[in-house]
Amino acid sequence: MLDEYFTIKEDGQAEIEIKKSRFICTLKRVESEEHAKEFIQSIKKEHWKANHNCSAFLIGEKNEIQRSSDDGEPSGTAGVPMLEVLKKNNLINVAAVVTRYFGGTKLGAGGLIRAYSHAVSNGLQEVGVVHGRLQQEVRVTIAYPLLGKLQNFLEKQAITVSDTSFTTEVIVSCMIDEKQLSHFYDQVTDLLNGAVQFEKGAVSYVETLI
Repeated sequence: MLDEYFTIKEDGQAEIEIKKSRFICTLKRVESEEHAKEFIQSIKKEHWKANHNCSAFLIGEKNEIQRSSDDGEPSGTAGVPMLEVLKKNNLINVAAVVTRYFGGTKLGAGGLIRAYSHAVSNGLQEVGVVHGRLQQEVRVTIAYPLLGKLQNFLEKQAITVSDTSFTTEVIVSCMIDEKQLSHFYDQVTDLLNGAVQFEKGAVSYVETLI
């Protein structure tokens, strides 16, 4: 499993216009090449009247699968520039389709490269990119009077709280990087003068918007 990764926040779409041509970028999280191809075909079906539906996708923890298509645009002016934008953002498991409705003015090779690159960059900005980190859930059990102090500490340290349970005591579930566990235990123990119990929960990915 990866310690961390970057990908899109959610599936989404964004549009730009360049010299009366519409460039619609649709982005989707994908887990396999088959999944990516199904997505591309669905966009082609939806926008069957469009002049081009160019595509690019990255699959795998180390981007083992990389594919791109110019879909009728001059070779190297659409799919590859789109793929390069995804790679420069260090993304994984993402597919992009840029649908072009021709507006009557030719852009030239350089103009096409800039247009398709810009369409994907703008799409990523609109949809959002997240940083996923593999983290350990730690259930912190404390007495009620200590809750404010703990919450203040967690907020200052930007530690994600996945759940808070109120029983005879308070159980705060925190998500901690594996490498930071020992330091976290020491900090909280010192903060609360030892009046705390720790219990490990599940390991999972936590995503934060960047």
